[in-house]
Amino acid sequence: MKPESGSGSGPLVLVFMGVSGCGKSTAAALLAGRLGWPFEEGDALHPQANIEKMRAGIALTDADRLPWLERVASWIEARLDAGGEGIITCSALRRSYRDLLDRRGSGVVFVYLAGDKETIAARLAARGGHFMPPGLLDSQFAALEEPQPDEPVIRVDVGPQPQEIARRVVDSLMLDGRNGGRGS
Repeated sequence: MKPESGSGSGPLVLVFMGVSGCGKSTAAALLAGRLGWPFEEGDALHPQANIEKMRAGIALTDADRLPWLERVASWIEARLDAGGEGIITCSALRRSYRDLLDRRGSGVVFVYLAGDKETIAARLAARGGHFMPPGLLDSQFAALEEPQPDEPVIRVDVGPQPQEIARRVVDSLMLDGRNGGRGS
């Protein structure tokens, strides 16, 4: 399914998704700044128990992720209910997670930042101060179910600089006319 374009008049929330270290936060924050849209770092919505578990090198289970995914879905729905745009980060690794986040079936487009394990492992090794240790990258790739054509998704390679990734998202979804964060 081709995601709805940004030239429409309805509310739109972009969910930057992918494995840890793919650049979700950096690219999403740049795009939010460019467009003037509200931005939420999805990791900030994790229950403390999840953060402690990941910090200890323990992969989260579906049961661990559910309260977090519900918080992310609530943020998305609040933006849509307000009639405004928004950008949030969330790994959204499995189809069932994306289905929960897009439970209304409209107004959400996933921006899948795709890259190979070697590229992302190098980024994780260079990143400091994050609770997600590089050792959990294998579990992220094991859980990843790449988005399918029937999902509202655009795929963007992680190779370019974050500014270029943001530009590609704007171009793909024709977002230039949607600056200003209506409803915020």
